Amino acid sequence: MKFGLLSTTSWLSLMVAPVPMQLTAQAQKAHYTITDLGPSSTPFSQASAVNNIGLVSGVAVVPDGSQHAVLWFRRSFLDIATPGLGGPNSVAASVNEWGQVVGQAESSQADPNKENFCGYGTGLTCLPLLWQFGKPYTLALLGGHNGSAGQINKHGEVAGFAENGVSDPGCPTGARVNGTGPQVLDFEAVVWGPRQGEIRELHPLPGDTVGMAFGINDDGQTVGSSGSCANTVIPPFGAGLHAVLWDKDGAAHDLGNLGGTGNPDLLAIGNVANVVNNRGQVAGVAAMSGNTTTHAFLWTKERGKMLDLGTLPGDVNSAALGINDRGEMVGASFGAAGPINGNPRAFLWKDGGMTDLNDLIPANSPLHLLTAFGINDAGEIAGFGVTSSGDLHAFLATPCDR
Repeated sequence: MKFGLLSTTSWLSLMVAPVPMQLTAQAQKAHYTITDLGPSSTPFSQASAVNNIGLVSGVAVVPDGSQHAVLWFRRSFLDIATPGLGGPNSVAASVNEWGQVVGQAESSQADPNKENFCGYGTGLTCLPLLWQFGKPYTLALLGGHNGSAGQINKHGEVAGFAENGVSDPGCPTGARVNGTGPQVLDFEAVVWGPRQGEIRELHPLPGDTVGMAFGINDDGQTVGSSGSCANTVIPPFGAGLHAVLWDKDGAAHDLGNLGGTGNPDLLAIGNVANVVNNRGQVAGVAAMSGNTTTHAFLWTKERGKMLDLGTLPGDVNSAALGINDRGEMVGASFGAAGPINGNPRAFLWKDGGMTDLNDLIPANSPLHLLTAFGINDAGEIAGFGVTSSGDLHAFLATPCDR
């Protein structure tokens, strides 16, 4: 059920335009069947995570053009954005086995600093949200106005990041490469819960001033990124200088790099730990030497440094976005043009190698798979792909031996 969102949540607004892609012939033997989660009426939907009972969280564009947090279960579709916080946009980033869902939602209040924290471009504040028992609950902040939640574990602990009240002159005063900004306040990685109203700040690495947490395992280990407000880009396509693992006691560990640091002027170039499984294995994305390309990585305590997972043949960039407790990873591999128009391909890392997920599905599948965001312990994979008509739809890939 571990997931990541390049890195988290609202980047999906950049993906609504159809991606030109022809369905290609797949390998002779199918290993997965593909379910187009739709719904058929939307031009865009995305599955962000799948838990161990097959409940899928994500987002879908509704008729008025806004993005709504949604759930899928065995082809059933549920819009959970209403009741919300009064704003138009929301996303369900993760769901645990108890059916608790976390993500973000816009409120009806204008941001007093005119920030664009969650990338929707509406000028509204964007808040971390927990859905449980059919109701939305806002999660606490650190004195600022915005925040976002990434992943929730089985204990109800939530990883994310929240603004504090510190005005930072080093923050960008204009729009960033991913459309967010301007940014006025610093933001820090946090863990919410497990009790209602609890928030615990995770301090960045020494010398850094801001942080973002994206993944958390059932032991309370949390992963993300840290840097300065000047060089750390909040999602969509979030990136920072340092990939970080925080122990349950809050101790921060630098996971190293693959030769690069980061480049806030290029989309998604940086070092980010996206997910951590219950074995303490960490998957993410790291900048390569020159700070113009990225590769997916795996980090383990035994190894003590990143393992470069490379890319699919012909590609130059990749990102690991999900991992299960068996150490199987999923993500996206793409060309030099970037994750939007660089022809992304969903990949599966298993048994020491990376495979194009499209080579493991039937040739008559309803989607060409662009990005895989989550994989559960049964091997089910969630993400999104392109239909023959150019719509972008959420998918669930189910192993054929199930």
